[in-house]
Amino acid sequence: TVEVEARSLPMELSEKRGVENNGFVQNEAFFFEDKEPDTSSQEEVPEKCSVVVEPMAVEETVLKPYAGMPKEVLLHFSSQARYRVTREILFWLIIAGSVALVCATIAIIALSPKCLDWWQASPIYRIYPRSFKDSNMDGNGDLKGIEEKLDHITYLNIKTIWITSFFKSPLKDLRYGAEDFYDIDPIFGSMRDFENLLAAIHDKGLKVIMDLIPNHTSDKHRWFQLSRNRTGKYTDYYIWQDCSQAAGVLIPPNNWLSVFGDSGWQFDDMRNQCYFHQFGKEQPDLNFRNPAVLQEIHDIIKFWLGKGVDGFSFGAVKFLLEAKHLRDEPLRKMTRSNTVAYSELYHDYTTTQVGLHDIIRSFRHTMNEFSTEPGRYRFMGSDDDEKEDIEATMMYYGKPFIQEADFPFNYNLINMKNLSGNSIFEAVNSWMKNMPAGKWPNWAVGSPNADRISTRIGKKYINVMNMLLLTLPGTPVTYYGEEIGMENIASQNVSEELVNAGPVVATLPEKSPMQWDGKINAGFTEANSSWLPVNSNYQSVNVEIQSAWSNSTLGLYRALTSLRNNELPMNRGWMCHIWNDSNVFVYVRELDGLDRVFMMVLNFGQESTTDLKAIAPNLPSEAVIRLSTHFSNAGKVVNTKQIKTEMGEGLVLEYKTAKPVHTMEAFQGKCFVAEKACYSKALNLLYKNC
Repeated sequence: TVEVEARSLPMELSEKRGVENNGFVQNEAFFFEDKEPDTSSQEEVPEKCSVVVEPMAVEETVLKPYAGMPKEVLLHFSSQARYRVTREILFWLIIAGSVALVCATIAIIALSPKCLDWWQASPIYRIYPRSFKDSNMDGNGDLKGIEEKLDHITYLNIKTIWITSFFKSPLKDLRYGAEDFYDIDPIFGSMRDFENLLAAIHDKGLKVIMDLIPNHTSDKHRWFQLSRNRTGKYTDYYIWQDCSQAAGVLIPPNNWLSVFGDSGWQFDDMRNQCYFHQFGKEQPDLNFRNPAVLQEIHDIIKFWLGKGVDGFSFGAVKFLLEAKHLRDEPLRKMTRSNTVAYSELYHDYTTTQVGLHDIIRSFRHTMNEFSTEPGRYRFMGSDDDEKEDIEATMMYYGKPFIQEADFPFNYNLINMKNLSGNSIFEAVNSWMKNMPAGKWPNWAVGSPNADRISTRIGKKYINVMNMLLLTLPGTPVTYYGEEIGMENIASQNVSEELVNAGPVVATLPEKSPMQWDGKINAGFTEANSSWLPVNSNYQSVNVEIQSAWSNSTLGLYRALTSLRNNELPMNRGWMCHIWNDSNVFVYVRELDGLDRVFMMVLNFGQESTTDLKAIAPNLPSEAVIRLSTHFSNAGKVVNTKQIKTEMGEGLVLEYKTAKPVHTMEAFQGKCFVAEKACYSKALNLLYKNC
């Protein structure tokens, strides 16, 4: 039939190397040469047509890859050498690149220096809360007042706040003895106020450190009241000894004194014994040889860390233990006087006893329990002022593998007996040369227990002391008001009620209210009066007026904190001592791999001219003034052979060199570095193996 013949046509074409025409209509009649013609048809039948195609043309068409190839064709091409080799080369290149990337990442991590932690990277701003800002018009600073002024902290380029004690406590001892370690004194607000303050601090990316003085409590504390009554476990929470009274005169167990010079023993009528106090009689010492007392302190630490506090400053820790034997402390020199001052005794039995550092380490262990979360390291400082024994102070750093405090607070710059370039050098050098290797230094020029800079050494030196503080290596600690140059108030202006508060009244003049603006009471309070009078100079020395005045103490302070935060040599580089004499103290800050060096020339005496080129011949002949206490000098070029400074003037010089001071043989032993790092200009990163 016609249908069968049509289906056979493609086979014939294929056999004769023709190309099938899929466009043929199969219901048409075709005649083949092997069939007899149908004579019944009246039409002429066309001859059979075939198309001859060269075999090579067919082969080339089949071998060329094309888009949308089926799987079988794709596999045919992928097995060919030119595709297989290329694919394998690309595969191994990707593997090698991935391995190289992982190795480079590991190498960068291994070679990168440890990032500075939050307590190293920023200055610390210390606040005495009763004098910072009053929010409720009662004349006393409070926690809400601190929250209102957090923008001032960020304005100073500071990220860490240290708030002194705010526990519930009697007014008698200015809150240095807690009545309740778990509560806020009502004068400062409530626990909700504290929680709101803490949240606001963290919202601004700031950290907060709080005071804890574990050595003693208030005599109003519940523990002491129970101990007086010999109630259960509280019986031995304090240090009790038998003593006697004759004609109203106390006969103490030994000659131990309080730091205020009176007997360290106080008779208690209820218990009919004496309790020991290293401070005021209202501040009985806890008995840290009792494990239950130590556990109480650990519970207090955990409570506040659980609230979200970022660290503690532990105060008066050298007094935590006393000798068991109760022997008299030896005299420094024989005297015929019936009265002996505290400074005339060797305090071998009441300070720094064996076992003290075990207690400090136990505090560190508890702090570490709350430091496991990334970015939430809990800072620990010890606030003890060992004026005469720098080695005893350094012990609070701990040992290489046994950590204690991150640092003991350094008051060398406050304790200087006289001011000169030499005394500044001695204060700095004594800390740096005694500090254990790899530890981090810190500096302070003011505190709640010392006269302010302007009162202690003079107004002319306020700016240069701030320049010293913010350019030395380590963490600077600024006491509130030092950024604007506040002064002590006159002692006679302190009210009689406060004068009768006890020996700590001597520290009141440096606790005067913060001077915010030129309004009444310096903007500290809207009440008619403040708990301490505001300094009479508040209309010219305040935050508002100095913020608008570019060449003010506040303006210089902000410029210095900005320089410290933004320049690598200033926040983690070498510090090399260049020169000191009775007038000037000169040092440099530099970083391996960075050719930019900062040199500080600070005058703490009289007008002086210094030839630094003669002292260090490799110094460049010129340097640019980056910052100056005389603001108009910034940007000027000075000759290093003749650097002139006036009384109280400070210069931050900048220069470039290929030979930093710490590599010079003449200055070996005069250079210090805490967190060593090197800079790679090619990779623009820090590394530590240099």
